Amino acid sequence: MKNSFPLSLGLTVGAMAGLVHIVWSVLVAAGLAQKWIDFIANLHFMDSPMRLHAFDPGTAVMLVIVTSAVGFIFGYIFGTIWTKVRKA
Repeated sequence: MKNSFPLSLGLTVGAMAGLVHIVWSVLVAAGLAQKWIDFIANLHFMDSPMRLHAFDPGTAVMLVIVTSAVGFIFGYIFGTIWTKVRKA
């Protein structure tokens, strides 16, 4: 049976990346994201030059899809490398 670790890790990382960006989209929709960016920048002794665009549901969906897919790909690649290194 083929090792399912890369697939499991890909799904886990992809789901986490998607979840984080769902939360981000909710913050943008609620009008709280700019305050969060400003707060985080201040903790790093910086002023944030970034200003957010108005919330767009289509953009939010694409953000979640793309980040989930990229998270899956990176998780799968990492899991594959990890499995090969452990066997060596």
